[in-house]
Amino acid sequence: MPMPKNTICLWYDKDAEAAARFYAETFPDSHVGKPMLAPADYPDGGAGNEIVVEFTLLGQAFSGLNGGDMFKPNEAVSFMVVTEDQEETDRYWNAIVGNGGQESMCGWCKDKWGFSWQITPRALLEANSDPDKAAAKRSFEAMMKMKKIDIAKIEAARAGEPVA
Repeated sequence: MPMPKNTICLWYDKDAEAAARFYAETFPDSHVGKPMLAPADYPDGGAGNEIVVEFTLLGQAFSGLNGGDMFKPNEAVSFMVVTEDQEETDRYWNAIVGNGGQESMCGWCKDKWGFSWQITPRALLEANSDPDKAAAKRSFEAMMKMKKIDIAKIEAARAGEPVA
């Protein structure tokens, strides 16, 4: 299959294929393509080294570049995965954090390669955009105290119930 005209390229130190395989094992509609090998020596490696791997993550095409440690990912670019329930939220969060990643705040975490993820329940998006501004404010304030999003607490806050 030919590479799409517009593909997001992610810079990894050296583990692009390992990252792509982890993503494909974790998320549906994901797979890893054949890696591209360097046809000749280059400043940081030799002919035959894997330099690029194409992969699909949740239906979106990506390329992973083994570019060395010159550039690091940061929160300016993140994956946002909208989840439908607490089970799906927990599964993705736990997979990323439990595989060498780190928790952050408000549904954000980082994978072990340094890429940021927003594991975002649809219920949170709906609560934070509630036309009832007071309900939206309560939901938002509850979210600000969380790492992994707890949908029951978001819904309680939205309804004006006490949040433990």
